[in-house]
Amino acid sequence: MLILVSLFVVAMLLSSLLTGWLRRYALAASLIDIPNARSSHKLPTPRGGGLSIVIVFLLGLLALFAFDLVETSVLWALLGAGALVALTGFLDDHGHIAAGWRLLVHFSAAAWGLYCLGGLPPLILPVPGLSMMALDLGWIGQILAALYLVWLLNLYNFMDGIDGIASIEAITVSLGAALLYAMQTGANTLWVTPVLLAMTVVGFLVWNFPPAKIFMGDAGSGFLGIVLGLLSIQAAWVNPLFLWSWLILLAVFITDATWTLFRRLLRGDKVYQAHCSHAYQYAARFYGSHKKVSLAVAIINFVWLLPLALGVALNQLNAGFALILAYLPLVVLVIIFRAGQRESV
Repeated sequence: MLILVSLFVVAMLLSSLLTGWLRRYALAASLIDIPNARSSHKLPTPRGGGLSIVIVFLLGLLALFAFDLVETSVLWALLGAGALVALTGFLDDHGHIAAGWRLLVHFSAAAWGLYCLGGLPPLILPVPGLSMMALDLGWIGQILAALYLVWLLNLYNFMDGIDGIASIEAITVSLGAALLYAMQTGANTLWVTPVLLAMTVVGFLVWNFPPAKIFMGDAGSGFLGIVLGLLSIQAAWVNPLFLWSWLILLAVFITDATWTLFRRLLRGDKVYQAHCSHAYQYAARFYGSHKKVSLAVAIINFVWLLPLALGVALNQLNAGFALILAYLPLVVLVIIFRAGQRESV
């Protein structure tokens, strides 16, 4: 345990130090986000700091592997898919990669991760009366799993629009998942990897907490999306109920991004173009504060979503019922905050 605690502390400190160095690099290389009509920020701010999360987490993952705390399949899934997505995001941060090419890379990374993990496991249906039935979806399930990973990757990029929100989501979701695992005797050391991810992001958050001194950038946000997605599928192999718990933990980001995308698609907008119409962005403008909205996400995750996810993981609450309880209030919330409504510029 002492070795693990030391590793987590080193990861946090190293991530913070590396983020500071990346900030200096971004300033020297003029990697600056300049505010415009579609921005949620008012001051020019360096970007690309999320690369520290990528580097430190992957190094930490190798250390966990050396201590036999991470399976080979998980190592290769996270290392290969995460590095591929992060590299693409890094290049996009420094220039521009066409949306079609980025999407091809994202599906390739998802396919690699699924291949390493053995694909999507048989699922327990979140339906009353069928909660003990495990259903193998076959090749349809693998396609759905790839779509899920690519969507989670991209929605994480979409939701990284105000100071601290993407970092706080990653930290609270990862720690929530670790708690689920710790309360399941059969989960063994499954909790170690999400805690490592959380501590790595804490180091970055030192610089990204409102008012942010550096932004995460595509390399960091895309990396977090694919890693969280793969961790959820890994967990489903240990306990099929864990997948539904993960979907509950991620409900804030999934609800806002999906509802916003749906409305923009119906309106005929080019969904790959930058915009400022997510519920969290409207909320930040309404309250005049990034900090209030980002901290509200943490409160929702810990106070509302985590107990529901725990109830499902411990088989004390039907997964379908818990999903409705988790998502319905959030749908109401994004409607109240006009998610997807065309912003006035």
